[in-house]
Amino acid sequence: MKRLTRWAAVGVVAAAVAAPMALLAQSEPAPASSATTDSGAPGWIRQSATDSQTQLAELEASLSLSNERATALKAEIEAMKGDRDKQNAALIAAGERVRLAEVDVAAVQEKIGELIVEELETRGRLDGADKSISNVLAALERISRSPPPALIVDPSDALGSARSAILISAILPQLQAKADAVMADLNALNEIKLAAQAEEENLRANFDVLEEEQLRIATLIAARKSSEETATTALAAEEQEAALMAERAAQLKQLIADLGKRADAVATAAAATERANAGGTTPTLDRETVLLALANPERTEPAVPFASARGFLNFPVSGVNVINYGDGDGFGGISRGLSVVTRAQAPVIAPADGTVLYAGAYLNYGQIVILDVGQDHTILLAGLEAVEAKVGQFVRMGERLGAMGSRTIGRTVATSAGASNPTLYIEMRNSNSPIDPTGWWASPTNTTQSG
Repeated sequence: MKRLTRWAAVGVVAAAVAAPMALLAQSEPAPASSATTDSGAPGWIRQSATDSQTQLAELEASLSLSNERATALKAEIEAMKGDRDKQNAALIAAGERVRLAEVDVAAVQEKIGELIVEELETRGRLDGADKSISNVLAALERISRSPPPALIVDPSDALGSARSAILISAILPQLQAKADAVMADLNALNEIKLAAQAEEENLRANFDVLEEEQLRIATLIAARKSSEETATTALAAEEQEAALMAERAAQLKQLIADLGKRADAVATAAAATERANAGGTTPTLDRETVLLALANPERTEPAVPFASARGFLNFPVSGVNVINYGDGDGFGGISRGLSVVTRAQAPVIAPADGTVLYAGAYLNYGQIVILDVGQDHTILLAGLEAVEAKVGQFVRMGERLGAMGSRTIGRTVATSAGASNPTLYIEMRNSNSPIDPTGWWASPTNTTQSG
C-alpha cells in the first residue's frame, strides 16, 4: 500500500506549538475578557425576558377583555333563548286562538247556512198563506162586485151564497193571523241572520288580527333566532381567539420560565468557569446547564470550564480520520493528534470557546490556529489555506475560523487510495502536553481509514 509522509513527527509538532505560544505569551498576551461573570443574566436574555413579559401582560389584558366579551355574549344568548321560549309560547297560544277562531267562524257560517234554509222554508209558508189570502180576497171582490138579484135568485142559491159569505168572512181573519205570524217569524229570522252575519264579520276581523299577531310573533322569533345565531357565531370566534391567546400566553410563560432557567444556567456556568480559572476545583455541571450556557450567543469568554465541555465539543471539519491519536505516524513514531482528510475548501470551525493565541502561517505547515480554551488547555489546528480569525479574538464554539485548500499544504498525508487531499491536523494539549481527544467530541461522525 502506498505510503506518504504525515504532518510531522510529534517532537516537531510540539516544538511548533510551544514556540509561537511562548512568543505570544511574551509579546501579545490575550486581552482580559470584558464579559460579566456575576450572577446577572446576559443582555439578550434580559431583553427577551422583558419583551416577553410585556407581550404577556398585553396578551393577558386582551385575553381578559376577550373573556369579558365572551361572558357578555353568553348572557345575551341566554337572554335571547329565554325571550325565544316566551315568544314560542306566545306563538303557540296565538296559534291556538286562531284555531279556535276558525272553529267559531265555521260554526257561525254553518248557523248562517241553517238560517238561510229556515228563511227559505218560512218564505215558502208565507208565500202559501199569501196565495190563500189572495184567492179569498179575489172571491170576495167578485161577490161584492156582482151580487145576485134577490128575486131572481133561487132560494137555495141565495142560501148557499150566504153560507159562502159567512164562511169566507170566518176564514179570512184566520188566514190573516197566520200570515202575520209567518211574517213575524220571517222578521225574527232576518234579525238572527243579520246578527249572525255581524258575528261572522267580527270573528273574521278577530281572525285577521290573530293572524297578524301570529305573523308578528313568528317574524320576531325569526329575527331573534338570527340574532342568536349571529351571537353564537361571534361567541365561537371569540372563544377560538381566546383559546389562541391563552395558548400564546402559556407559550410566553414557558418562554419566560425557559429564559429564567437559561439565565440561571449561564450564571452557574460562569461562576464555575471563574472558579476553574482561579485554580479551584472545577464544579460538576449537569448536561442541561452546559447546553444552555453554550447556547448563549453573547458570551465573550468560555461558557463553561473546559473540563465540563468534554463530550460537547464540535468537530472542527467534516472529513475522514486517516490517523488517530496513538496511531503510527509513518515514520516509526506515534501520532499525538488527529489527521483528517477533507473536501476542497471545506470550512473549519472552532471546536470550543476560546481566545486565538496564534493565527497565520507557520513553517511549512500552512496556516495554523492555536486556541486557548481555558485552564491551561489549548487546541492546535494546522493545514488550513485561509485563516479568518485574528490574534486576541474570542471565538465561540462553532464559529468559522477559516477554510481548507484544494490539496494538502506542506507535508502530505497518505490515504488508502494513495491520493493527496486537503488534510487538517488537530492536536489538544494540557499544560503544553498532548492529550487524547477521544471522548471530547459531541458527535464523532468521522470514520477512520488506515493507510
